[in-house]
Amino acid sequence: MDATEKFSTKMNKEVLAKLRDYAQASDRSISLIVSEAVSEYLSRVEVRPAFRAAVDDVIAEHEELLRELAK
Repeated sequence: MDATEKFSTKMNKEVLAKLRDYAQASDRSISLIVSEAVSEYLSRVEVRPAFRAAVDDVIAEHEELLRELAK
C-alpha cells in the first residue's frame, strides 16, 4: 500500500454531499475516491503540454497544405 498523508481542504457543500453519497453507494472511502480523482486529473494535465507541442509541430510542418485546405 502506498504511504498516505493526512491533509484538509474545503469543498462546496453540494459537491461534498454528492461525494459522500457516491462513496457510500460504491462502498469506497472518500479518501480513495479523491486520491483517484486527483491522480487522474494530474495525468490529464501533464499530457496536455505534450499533446499541444505535437499539434504545433504538425501545423508547422503542414502549414501550406492546411492553408490550401482551408480555402
